[in-house]
Amino acid sequence: MEKHHKFSIWYVLIGIWAVLLLQNYIASMYRVEIIPYSQFLNYLKGGNVQEIAITENEIQGKMKVGGEEKTFKTVRVDPELSTMLEQYHVIFKGKIESTLLRDLFSWVFPIFIFIGIWYFMMKRMSGQQAGFMTLGKNKARIYMENELNVTFNDVAGVDEAKQELVEVIDFLKEPARFTELGGKIPKGILLVGPPGTGKTLLAKAVAGESGVPFFSLSGSEFVEMFVGLGAARVRDLFVQAKQKAPCIIFIDELDALGKARGVGGMSGHDEREQTLNQLLVEMDGFDPKVGVILMAATNRPEILDPALLRPGRFDRHVLVDRPDKMGRREILKVHLKNIKATRDIDVDKLADMTPGMVGADLANLVNEAALLAVRRNKKEVDMSEFEEAVERIIAGLEKKNRLINKNEREIVAYHEMGHALVALSLPGTDPVHKISIIPRGIAALGYTMQVPTEDRFLMKKTELLNRIATLLGGRAAEELVFGDISTGAHNDLSRATDIAKSMVKEYGMSTSMGQVYLAHEKRLGFIDMGLPEKTDYSEATAETIDREISDIIATQYERALDILKSRKDVLRKGAALLLEKEKIEGEEIRALLEDAA
Repeated sequence: MEKHHKFSIWYVLIGIWAVLLLQNYIASMYRVEIIPYSQFLNYLKGGNVQEIAITENEIQGKMKVGGEEKTFKTVRVDPELSTMLEQYHVIFKGKIESTLLRDLFSWVFPIFIFIGIWYFMMKRMSGQQAGFMTLGKNKARIYMENELNVTFNDVAGVDEAKQELVEVIDFLKEPARFTELGGKIPKGILLVGPPGTGKTLLAKAVAGESGVPFFSLSGSEFVEMFVGLGAARVRDLFVQAKQKAPCIIFIDELDALGKARGVGGMSGHDEREQTLNQLLVEMDGFDPKVGVILMAATNRPEILDPALLRPGRFDRHVLVDRPDKMGRREILKVHLKNIKATRDIDVDKLADMTPGMVGADLANLVNEAALLAVRRNKKEVDMSEFEEAVERIIAGLEKKNRLINKNEREIVAYHEMGHALVALSLPGTDPVHKISIIPRGIAALGYTMQVPTEDRFLMKKTELLNRIATLLGGRAAEELVFGDISTGAHNDLSRATDIAKSMVKEYGMSTSMGQVYLAHEKRLGFIDMGLPEKTDYSEATAETIDREISDIIATQYERALDILKSRKDVLRKGAALLLEKEKIEGEEIRALLEDAA
């Protein structure tokens, strides 16, 4: 990558100082000492003069005084000097040497250096002025067709989205097929989906498959502090795109530019809204037959201006969703090509262990596994590194150096065994894969990993209740064994309460409230902004909701407590085994349950 160094006035000062030193050094080399004629005679008689050049009125030569050779000059007084020179065996001639070289080095050369410094400074200033004059130019990174090496082979897990975009590729390759029948390609294609699902990569793949130039820029690059620059950049972008048509314009993070106008009480004439207005005008004005396709990506479609989403602008919305198990498997295969891995990598098992992960998470998973293998001085990455990488991503980094006293380790062991035993005792719960009491992450003192056997899109009421009971199993185990409870269940209580709240307010699974939807209506969104919900119901209804949530939590807590009371021996044996080994597999817990049966 080319590095740009910032210009500083110190460079000029250092350059001037260096020139002065050079001039002084050159002057000292060619310095001529002017001496009186009488002193010249003394030097001559003393045998110090080595050679001279004589003219009618001037004498110049070299002499050696105190071991140092000097150049001298004096006025000629004695016309019969030659006799004396012969007497002292001094070489003499009748022509003084030229001082052109000396003058060139001592004056002309520094002048050229000063001219060079001046030229450099003027060039820098003109570059800055040019940068100011080009503020209205677009900042898009332009990838020509021979610079993009991304194709659909590099994109996995989004097969439906790729099928939607094949039509765009066909249009860019053979536009005549569409224009003959009078068909029009969509002017704008909006890729929506959670962060990390591969929206930008998919847009590059479309350009790579089509073999057309690709203009890529972010929505925030349009907005500047100077009013009108964003609109100017939009105009310049479309002018350049038409010159290179057919091509693709891709705007990443469109929500930075296309946020709904008039929101938040701001004036309708600020810079961002002017830029958005210009984009809307340009989208209306360009002819799709020219071959310019506008693509954009966002993970916050709910805040976009409605004018952007109407037909004739971004009239095709392509969902790039989280991959399912099959998609995760294909994504892992793509990333596994880039590392040296053993042949026994179970990709299906890894896909099972990573529910909810997107493409960026899976790429990070493969990279973490490779880094772990390097730390262990291995030549290839094997399955153990991948499993460890999954645990690091889900639960955090192991902190074996964190000192936990004996009593707290025992509480954590019983807490995690409580989760595992309740999960193994209830139907429809995710199988327990591993239990650990090694601290991880910021606050986790232990964790129980449950790996689903398949992707789920619907949950029954009994399954949700079983999940709440599993979350409360850790707190129930603490109360059963120690007769007291700790702060270790704060995250479990939060998740259990969220499930119970959704059951009552969103899923209509409350006997008291009935089949009603009481949550605030949500638009399509992929990021939780953490904003407080609006309530459209009375205080009496709110009291009923709170009471119903509390009843669900209390009932499932008692249920978890009953399960653990009936398996108290298994709970103690499992906790002892966990204290001894610190990390046990789900098969070992199932074996303890089978022995106790």
